[in-house]
Amino acid sequence: MTLVILSPCIDVKDGTCTEVCPVDCIYEGERMFYIHPTECIECSLCESICPVDAIRYDDEVSPADAQFLKLNGDPFRNAEGGLDQPGGWSRSDAPLKDPAAIRDFPAAGQVPPRASR
Repeated sequence: MTLVILSPCIDVKDGTCTEVCPVDCIYEGERMFYIHPTECIECSLCESICPVDAIRYDDEVSPADAQFLKLNGDPFRNAEGGLDQPGGWSRSDAPLKDPAAIRDFPAAGQVPPRASR
């Protein structure tokens, strides 16, 4: 199982999760944090301390949040589709580029635009 960060983290980025992670596998993105799927040792410390309850094991993700299973790993994917191994996050690192779905995700309290008919 892998731990996944979901939409409640978008634009919150409290960072408490990064402080308790023993292997520094939680990386900062532009609008949210991401857990590297192979660096994580699944200790669940981040899940227990998340102030917005945004972290779940992959088999606990609701169908409504299923897109985050893929989105969580996208910032680490290389051109060949494999996962880069950055080797641990530091506060001095530049934020990862968010996937387009996260960049376009409505801000909290913002109503998504209606699809044209």
